[in-house]
Amino acid sequence: MTDVRAALSAALREQRQHVVDAVDGLDADAMIRPLLPSGWSPLGLIRHLTFDVETFWFEGVVLGRRLDLPSDDDVWHPTEWPRPEQVLDDYGQAAGRSDETLLATELDAHPPRRAFEAHPWIPDRDLLATTLHVITETAAHAGHLDAARELIDGRQRLVLTEFTDRQARRQSPR
Repeated sequence: MTDVRAALSAALREQRQHVVDAVDGLDADAMIRPLLPSGWSPLGLIRHLTFDVETFWFEGVVLGRRLDLPSDDDVWHPTEWPRPEQVLDDYGQAAGRSDETLLATELDAHPPRRAFEAHPWIPDRDLLATTLHVITETAAHAGHLDAARELIDGRQRLVLTEFTDRQARRQSPR
């Protein structure tokens, strides 16, 4: 299980770094600017990852701690935005606590009863499955941040090359 735990930790670290890299160099206005009709902003998405992903799943579910988390509206659209540096620091701290939980908890451990009492809708899955869920959600949101970054200033993480007509014809189904 050590290799599995190491692989999970590495994958989670990589996706978290992808999130941080996607917003690196953006000013505060760009971080809070909604880009899609849903109204989310890069800073709101990082707050979501901090509270609703890292803190909720590892502390609230895996450890069964009582949490006093902000409402969805306060996460995504607070009345007053915290400084981006603070949001990134909060994300890093939540990730650090999650890492401690991942290292200290058996991968086949299920949430304690108090987690189900506080959140009766959570799935009864082990730490391995919960960690895979967090990796998946973090990776999906890292991709959202890549798209947001490209809309903000054109910066691309994945640079696509142009296809010639001949290359396109070779790759099209016949």
